[in-house]
Amino acid sequence: MRVLISGASVAGPALAYWLARYGFTVTVVERAPALRRTGGHAVDLFRPAMDIVERMGVLEQVLAAKTGTEHLTVRGERGGRPAVLEIGRVMGAVSDRHVEIMRDDLSEIFYDATRHDAEYVFGDSITSISEDGEVTFERGAPARFDLVIGADGLHSNVRRLVFGPESRFTTWIGAYLAVASVPNHLRLDGRMEGVTGVGRLAAMYGAARLPDARALFLFRTPEPLDYHHRDVARQKELLRERFAGVGWEVPRLLAELDRASAFYFDSITQLRLDTWSRGRVTLAGDAGYCPGPAVGGSTSLAVVGAYVLAGELAAHGGDHTRAFPAYEAELGEYVRRSRTFAINAARRLVPGSRLDLWALLKGVRLVNRLPVALTRAAVKLGSKGVRLHDSIALKDYAAPRETTSRP
Repeated sequence: MRVLISGASVAGPALAYWLARYGFTVTVVERAPALRRTGGHAVDLFRPAMDIVERMGVLEQVLAAKTGTEHLTVRGERGGRPAVLEIGRVMGAVSDRHVEIMRDDLSEIFYDATRHDAEYVFGDSITSISEDGEVTFERGAPARFDLVIGADGLHSNVRRLVFGPESRFTTWIGAYLAVASVPNHLRLDGRMEGVTGVGRLAAMYGAARLPDARALFLFRTPEPLDYHHRDVARQKELLRERFAGVGWEVPRLLAELDRASAFYFDSITQLRLDTWSRGRVTLAGDAGYCPGPAVGGSTSLAVVGAYVLAGELAAHGGDHTRAFPAYEAELGEYVRRSRTFAINAARRLVPGSRLDLWALLKGVRLVNRLPVALTRAAVKLGSKGVRLHDSIALKDYAAPRETTSRP
């Protein structure tokens, strides 16, 4: 069976790995002209995703690429004593198996694990998909595929073509995220430093394999902002407006925006579709069920989703009429719980009032004073469902049945 995957970030290459292993003929098409190698931003892999990484045989590479961030120092905008958090204490309470890695590093590891078993086409994009699997492209010649899978992110082109405008399915949860590459003038090694106030947080972190650092911005607004997701100049303008007047290193970080080799800006938005599948097309990762960038564990969810989708297709002999519903049923509870977790996390990460700000700084100081066992108990009590990732049991897919192309 011929399968076309749109998107070569995380979900796409992970899906390509498992489909190729199960005997499918896989093509991955990516709009970008080449694999992104600027580092991207830091993402988390929790236990179920780490278990899948191990099954893929790339655990050693993932561990070698971890960011190594161990401490967070955060100060209030109005001054006062900074609070220092040992990140391992919190992550140890959240998951028994966790790695933070730069997104582009993870993408490259997955790509290297699949580039000999799947065809990758860069610098092209899908323009239409017919009901019988005829696909047209911006540059390449039309081709026919048995299945088409959109793994092309929150602003999925495949989803737009098959399901309709993005606005039908998005739920904004009140905040925005931006990440930019900046010189590591603070010489950060294994730590993150930042400043927080009501409705906004700015920080800077380094990573073990990065030659530079990353500036991180999180902020709330009462209403959604007016901008296009590809209008980088407008995004930088909005960021400067929101963080005007903030002290610490923020003016210097904002001044670096126009020189940044890597820049990301997006709303913290959830996707809520009744179904991720239509005909021969389905969606994976953020394209189908993004719980919210930076707050919902979307990268772990994408890795698990790719594993489950490929497994169900193999288990049902490539029959998408049975495999797609089984995929959605198997993953549905994880998606729903991730959405709830993301809403709670967004509220806690960016203080909405002076009381919330006080509680955040006090909480950071308290965590470091508690024994690890008590930290885990406190995290469980203070954030409903915080160990949701470790509660996910991966299905073991038996040897796949023979797959057949459609008539």
